Amino acid sequence: MVDPSSPSLCSNDYPGGTASTGPRVALAHDWIVAHRGGERVLAAIADALPNPPVHLYTMFHNQTPITPAIDACPTTVSALNAWPEGLRRWLLPRYPAAVRELSARLAEHHSLNPIDLLVSTSSVAIKALRPPPGVPHVCYCHTPARYLWSQADAYATPGVKGRLRAAGLAAFRTPLRRWDRDSAPHVTEFIANSVHTRDEIRRVYDRDAEVLYPPVRTDYFTPDDSVAREDFLLIVSALEPYKRVEHAIDAAARAGRPLVIIGTGSHEHALRRHAARSRGPSVRFLGRADDASVRDHMRRAHAFLMPQTEDFGITTVEAQSCGTPVAALGAGGALDTVLDGRTGALALEPTARSLADAVDRISRNRGDFARDCRTHALTFSEARFRTGILEILARYHGVFGIRP
Repeated sequence: MVDPSSPSLCSNDYPGGTASTGPRVALAHDWIVAHRGGERVLAAIADALPNPPVHLYTMFHNQTPITPAIDACPTTVSALNAWPEGLRRWLLPRYPAAVRELSARLAEHHSLNPIDLLVSTSSVAIKALRPPPGVPHVCYCHTPARYLWSQADAYATPGVKGRLRAAGLAAFRTPLRRWDRDSAPHVTEFIANSVHTRDEIRRVYDRDAEVLYPPVRTDYFTPDDSVAREDFLLIVSALEPYKRVEHAIDAAARAGRPLVIIGTGSHEHALRRHAARSRGPSVRFLGRADDASVRDHMRRAHAFLMPQTEDFGITTVEAQSCGTPVAALGAGGALDTVLDGRTGALALEPTARSLADAVDRISRNRGDFARDCRTHALTFSEARFRTGILEILARYHGVFGIRP
């Protein structure tokens, strides 16, 4: 785990890891503040490498543990990490400076202990990290920054905070977009986590990308025939404005079913107020839950909800891996992950009414959802991801190609 008091783990002066005979790979990630889908991808890449990563570069790190390989990796954070964690998203205008700072540290470290490859996993800014001359930079892109390119309106929520957020984005969007687009040449090759993201990379950066779906723990998220299905709907999500959890609350009320919400985030208080006004059977906020609790709820839920346009949506595949159908907005990553009529139902419009109609279609046609959901989920397994990422990295260093 990162320890800011120890120069051996988190220091802007740390030169790098120990010498090794295989490829020396540095990793980069926007921030490590929770263990979510992006961090699972980062961990899967680290675990697939022939040697442990020699260094990790990130703008923020709050000491959240990820996996042994990531936690033990020497880590350099930006100066922004010294600010209070609650201000992280409000520091968006400072992200370019933070990435330039990390690029300078990477160059210093490389001069002392050269690396062979830089691999970043990015959804905001870290793809702009400049690699040392001659070092390829492979970026696994979850999405071009939503704040700037696709869902800015979703952050303009009611209230003082929403108005301030909208004003800030409006003031800085144009220069940040320019910087984001101009830094795309720092990436040698883009990998997209879905067809939707591939199309966004092409639209925003005018670059092609290979689609490699993120790894899903299908060996852990499994059905349990001894567990009875219940009538509640389930959503597992960060409680942020663009996740549109209020649509899930309203859809559950329209469908006449209880709703269980697992997750936390900056929008939680507003969602609790929204739920208090709901006329549905009940809405329960469980907060942050461990994997065992999430799996248990997925095994028992009537259906899983994804009301937002998601770049991929790992939780929707986890739910299907447990045999649970998904009612999702028919856009973005859901077009890759949900088979309409076979593993769930797609809402035609981004509204609570349309999502409730999708739930009703699932209710009327239970069919072989459990079998089809599980079969479909297995196509997104961790083993498939490992094979795919090693095949791509082997283009830049032959050693990647010899690991089974």
